[in-house]
Amino acid sequence: MPKPLTLSQPQHKLSLSWRAYFEMTKPKVVALMLLTVLVGMCLAVPGIVPLQPLVAGMAGIAMMAGAAAAFNHLIDRKIDGLMARTYNRPLPKGKVSTTKAAVFAVMLGLIGFVILYTLVNPLTAWLTFASLIGYALVYTAYLKRATSQNIVIGGLAGAMPPLLGWTAVTNELHGYALLLVIIIFTWTPPHFWALAIHRRKEYAKVDIPMLPVTHGVEFTKTCILLYTILLTIACLLPVLVGMCGPVYLVGSTMLSCGFIYKAWQLKYHDYPGLAMKVFTFSIYHLMVLFIVLLVDHYFWVA
Repeated sequence: MPKPLTLSQPQHKLSLSWRAYFEMTKPKVVALMLLTVLVGMCLAVPGIVPLQPLVAGMAGIAMMAGAAAAFNHLIDRKIDGLMARTYNRPLPKGKVSTTKAAVFAVMLGLIGFVILYTLVNPLTAWLTFASLIGYALVYTAYLKRATSQNIVIGGLAGAMPPLLGWTAVTNELHGYALLLVIIIFTWTPPHFWALAIHRRKEYAKVDIPMLPVTHGVEFTKTCILLYTILLTIACLLPVLVGMCGPVYLVGSTMLSCGFIYKAWQLKYHDYPGLAMKVFTFSIYHLMVLFIVLLVDHYFWVA
């Protein structure tokens, strides 16, 4: 009888290598980020987004965001190996060497920068580069290990995507785009602190001064609740300046009430696993909020 077909060793290694490099780019995080980039692009123009800045902008920003994530993997490889959430990442497991990871991150970032600079505009290229430096070096290499306010200060780099989308289309900064940055900047601390509560012992184990480690879980729960209220105000700013209409007002209000309720529940009626549910809810909150922004924009313009 003929032998069954099997995957050859070189092909198998190539498949594992490709998956490892792809994992280093944090594709799920980048996908959510690209949604906010797309919304920034769409809100910048009344009609259809021009094809070149749309395609080249999304590709270049995605590459540079993936490069920032790869640098994060590289810098955090030692502590990642000690944490249950991250010990299976490519670098701690030895699937990718530090040298290859560094080359991959640099090349991916460089290609993304060239695409943005040549096919989109220099402003977007340099702003995206600043975001990469802010996340990979300022936050990951310094702030993360230096202060319990790491995610508050470092969150600015992660809040830039809608501004990058806006500048990719218009080649100029605009106050409306900055409002979108403020929303994500305010959303980031309660989003991440919920995860930090769930993983508090792991962060303590590797001496990372996340808020629940340095100030306790109850204090962190209070901060999450207060930040959800602040986020509600931030989400109303686009309506107050006339940027958005009633569709967004209703949608954002419902989402904000849901986030406040989850934060209130975490503070006063906590139960095992709730912190992780708040973290998951926050992801859907941001995703749906920006989809509602998009729907409102085309409905309102029409």
